[in-house]
Amino acid sequence: MPLFSEDFLSPAFDFRHRSGAGKCNVIALILTVIGGINWGLIGIFQFDLVAWLFGGQGAVLSRIIYTLVGIAAVWCISLLFRDNDLIEK
Repeated sequence: MPLFSEDFLSPAFDFRHRSGAGKCNVIALILTVIGGINWGLIGIFQFDLVAWLFGGQGAVLSRIIYTLVGIAAVWCISLLFRDNDLIEK
């Protein structure tokens, strides 16, 4: 028996029938949420989860994560100006 059923995730995360841009949208949203949670932890608890997990703010892996989250946030700005929904029919 699988750990999760196929219906566990929202249809928004079903990559089987998504175009390249649709996959980028979902990945960008996930990274932006991760960044938002990290910033919430920094603001409330002064705890940087990314830095803690990957060896400090100056570590190469941390900087890569921060860069990817920043690029994802810029990508998500374009979602505000699109007519289509996140869940494609």
